[in-house]
Amino acid sequence: MRQIVKLCSIFLLLGTLSATAQDIFGKWKTIDDETGREKSIVEIYREDGKVFGKVVKILNKDRQDAACDKCKGAKKDKPILGMVIIEDMEKDGEEYSGGSILDPNKGKEYRCKLWVDEDDPNKLNVRGYVAFFYRTQNWFRVK
Repeated sequence: MRQIVKLCSIFLLLGTLSATAQDIFGKWKTIDDETGREKSIVEIYREDGKVFGKVVKILNKDRQDAACDKCKGAKKDKPILGMVIIEDMEKDGEEYSGGSILDPNKGKEYRCKLWVDEDDPNKLNVRGYVAFFYRTQNWFRVK
């Protein structure tokens, strides 16, 4: 009987670890898909039932005080550090979609889809859409 309880406990623990590994929440290192350089750390979090992401660290020392000078509306000329760049995402199966992502360097906003890579739980696929065109970046979990 004890062995059955131990086995059940092990399976529950492994299931919990597996579910946590697939979670998108936490801090992710962003990589510029055009230059291959590390750009920032974005923290993805849940608020009022939706998913958001904000820039919590800028990795390029020359861009520490950068502002979103190409943005429109309320984000125009605001500091990129601390800016919410992922907004209103909702879980849709294994993905999160229905919201938007902002590229603060270009001032452009895109429809967005996020999902954890099925082969590497420490890699987040971040896809921005305009019409039928899209661009995908890989972000990496910060431990």
